[in-house]
Amino acid sequence: MNFLCIRSALSLVLVLWATSESRASNVVTDWNSIESSVIVTNGGKASSTASVWFAYTSIAVYDGVNAIDHRYRPFYYSVTAPGGASEDAAAIAAAHRILVKYFPAQQSTLDSQFNASLGQITASADSKAAGVTVGEAAAGALITARAADGLEANVSYAPGSGPGVWVPTPPKFAPALTPWLGQMRPFTMTTAAQFLPAGPSALASEEWVRDFNQTRTLGGTNSTVRTPQQTETALFWTEHTAQQYARAFGYLAENKKLDVVDSARLMAILWTGFADAAIGCWNAKYRYNFWRPATAIPAGGASDKLVADPQWTSLGVTPSHPEYPAAHGCVTGAISDLLERYFGTSKVHFVVDSRAFGETVHTHTFEDTHALYDEVSWARIYAGFHYNHSLQDGGTLGRRVSEQLFTKYFQPQPQTH
Repeated sequence: MNFLCIRSALSLVLVLWATSESRASNVVTDWNSIESSVIVTNGGKASSTASVWFAYTSIAVYDGVNAIDHRYRPFYYSVTAPGGASEDAAAIAAAHRILVKYFPAQQSTLDSQFNASLGQITASADSKAAGVTVGEAAAGALITARAADGLEANVSYAPGSGPGVWVPTPPKFAPALTPWLGQMRPFTMTTAAQFLPAGPSALASEEWVRDFNQTRTLGGTNSTVRTPQQTETALFWTEHTAQQYARAFGYLAENKKLDVVDSARLMAILWTGFADAAIGCWNAKYRYNFWRPATAIPAGGASDKLVADPQWTSLGVTPSHPEYPAAHGCVTGAISDLLERYFGTSKVHFVVDSRAFGETVHTHTFEDTHALYDEVSWARIYAGFHYNHSLQDGGTLGRRVSEQLFTKYFQPQPQTH
């Protein structure tokens, strides 16, 4: 893998200034930002699991505007809207209803945002009213379809013990995070285990020795070989994954000047792929229960070919769930592949920023989707979170999700003659 050189760190003001001329926001990207605040900032949903609520919202928005535009295949809502209904109003209403349904404590704020958004669009009162009716119906169809899908179900999990087995990791030794996600009914996969990977490296294998030593050398807090640039890359990707990608998806739609329909389709594709990759990843994580470097390296890796390093700690704070496969490998594998499929080329200008550095905003710019995946993979090794094999298998899982999703869903309606 080729490491992509980072761009210089910029303040938030400079980031916005530098891109303001090329961006064109719309109600879909506006509500993508609102979703981020509702789901993550105020709702407190965890890094990968947050993608489920983003998927709910983006699918409802897609179905709402598509019921008016009807260029694409519907996902849950297949009723054709009456003529003259506002696509903007449909998108606003769909997002609003989904978010109020799943985050009722935030309804007052959401109602204010709903009214403000409707007030800013240029459409007749009748057109807006028709659009609102369509959007709410599309959201209702999703809510019905997703009933009893396993969202936040009470799934018990008890960590094991011994060589190769995940246990809570320092410094917090927190319990396993959201085991319910791996048991949830997916959106586009036949089951959560449809793309189950083969499993982590055997502890007696040369691959395990190689991967162990690579992460031990590059991913420790006191690494003497990791460069300052690699350290920055590691920390860059420790921000809340869904919130970080939410901004990047919004930047992409705005920079490409996508209209409401195309923005809705792009968001639905990316968030549904993210969510299904996370579901498949969590299913594998809690099936294999493989140990993190923070546990394995101080213990010596259960191999006489390895040396224990009792003082070793990971550069970043290790996430509280089993190691294999790597979550960021799964979701970025899906996202990078979906971007290539959506735009028909891997040469996509993709801007990601990170708020992991306090008040200073760092920005990385990619010109190829493969470079995005490569950087994220290296970042998880530099941070001391994962082994190379886990990242490769996670990426494969994500790409398999992407291929099936893009082939079967969100595609143009068949032409009639």
